[in-house]
Amino acid sequence: MQTKINTAQEAYGYWKATTLATRIEHVQRLKEVLRRNRLHYATLITQEMGKPITQSLAEVDKCGLLCDYYCANADAFLKPKTIKTEAYESFVTYEPLGVILGVMPWNFPFWQVFRFAIPTILAGNVVMVKHASNVPQSAASIEALFLEGDFPIGVYQNLHLSSDKIADVIAHPEIKAVSLTGSEAAGSAVAAQAGKYLKKSVLELGGSNAFIVCKDADLDKAVATAVNARMQNAGQSCIAAKRFLIQETVFEPFVEKYKTALSKLVCGDPMNTATQIGPLARIDLAEELEKQVKQSVAMGATVVCGGIRKDTFYEPTILTGVTPEMPVFREETFGPVAALLSFNTLSEAIALSNQSDFGLGVSVFTQDINHLKKRIGEFHEGAVFLNEMVKSDPRLPFGGIKKSGYGRELAEEGLKEFVNVKTVVIHK
Repeated sequence: MQTKINTAQEAYGYWKATTLATRIEHVQRLKEVLRRNRLHYATLITQEMGKPITQSLAEVDKCGLLCDYYCANADAFLKPKTIKTEAYESFVTYEPLGVILGVMPWNFPFWQVFRFAIPTILAGNVVMVKHASNVPQSAASIEALFLEGDFPIGVYQNLHLSSDKIADVIAHPEIKAVSLTGSEAAGSAVAAQAGKYLKKSVLELGGSNAFIVCKDADLDKAVATAVNARMQNAGQSCIAAKRFLIQETVFEPFVEKYKTALSKLVCGDPMNTATQIGPLARIDLAEELEKQVKQSVAMGATVVCGGIRKDTFYEPTILTGVTPEMPVFREETFGPVAALLSFNTLSEAIALSNQSDFGLGVSVFTQDINHLKKRIGEFHEGAVFLNEMVKSDPRLPFGGIKKSGYGRELAEEGLKEFVNVKTVVIHK
């Protein structure tokens, strides 16, 4: 580890002195390598964690869009900001911090790394990434991708470490900050260690997003969106819709339409381009999901469809009769299980949505947009999407509150998470 940190620190000395234009050129070259080898990288994703190949291709392509976005906007985001005061001159500059550690998850093995690494590197930092242990080929390929994109050795390094060694890396004096995307437990441990050494941390943790359907919603659009919002990547996403709150007068029609839509999903070999639902990434994840469903059924929930596990494959599942005390409501369910509840008034729906330890995002479907806009402040979330599923977009800041973490990725806010915001005041 010490050798890699020394390499990173050496690279930082060179990298921070390069012009932003030069850094952008490197990212553009990397993007071209990514584009040329998109099928290879997508195949690695699918083989390692089971994502349907079409979704893996979309993930790789989204990484390219992120590169384009930051190449086009980094200069404007990092320009010094003049602030008028009584001084002769006063302004703010944005300077890199140094070596930044990233601890990344398996569910989007390329996208999660890119959204951390690209803006961080463009700001003049260098990064070291501890990737999830079940996607080692993806981890190694990303490091190779940066080298093939002609980045100097040490600007991006993959750390082959077990999770119990992360605390030692954070403690190292040359590590200036850390970003983690992962579980609540991992986030808490990383935050505690970073806090112990007074280092900046950004945490993107779990979510239990509500998906609210009001009686005036376009029901067909809501159902179609609900399929992707819950079932994409077999439900293995922090921002997936997990708790479906449906107004009483449209509850039964929604259930029937949703059940029909799920029955049409193609399940099977994730390397088949027709497949929409593949296996979960690991057997323990499938077993945990099965346990959450069984406990909820024992507490009174009803399985409308699905509910069957075979090895790592878990059927797309709808549960009704769900109450806030059940695991499928209280906990994050990381798989293709939709927990449905009914509500009477919008105020009741907002209260149910907020009745969660998580605060990543919420979707609301209604035609009364003006009324919903007035109530956006009532949602305890990092994002509110009207008539759309919650999704990440390079142009918009991404992150949560409560046990979903803190700090932001993407957009201008993400670029500035790991910079020194330096105030300069000049008097004559």
